[in-house]
Amino acid sequence: MGVPALLVDFPPPSSPEHAARARLLGRQWPVFWVVGNQFFRPISTLGIFGYAYTAWVASTQGADGRLGDWRPYAVSALCHLITVVHSAANMQPINAKLDALREPKGKVDPKQAETYARRWIKFNTVRLITPVVAGSLALFSLLKRN
Repeated sequence: MGVPALLVDFPPPSSPEHAARARLLGRQWPVFWVVGNQFFRPISTLGIFGYAYTAWVASTQGADGRLGDWRPYAVSALCHLITVVHSAANMQPINAKLDALREPKGKVDPKQAETYARRWIKFNTVRLITPVVAGSLALFSLLKRN
């Protein structure tokens, strides 16, 4: 929700205000980056191991066990793994570009600032959907058994 707010009334690249707004976006970006790295990364990591462990326990109990089938938990762990890999492969390069807008010195094109932020929003959708799918699968599996 914060990133779209940064783009409200973002001036076009032809505007004299664009360079200042791109720099401001770059200066504000570290706050979002820190929250993502220090808060959400551990959650996804715990999700991977927690669901993988639950899948293993469910597999040792068998299909009639208290946890039910192990496969929904394995898919939930895979969802969190996808989140982590997607973050590293696709989101980190965008984060670096947005961060470089603070002092663009040839590393990044300030005219692309809004494009980078919109791409970040689009790619972040994966990071929203996969944990919801993971949690829904696991919850449905548990509720189905009880």
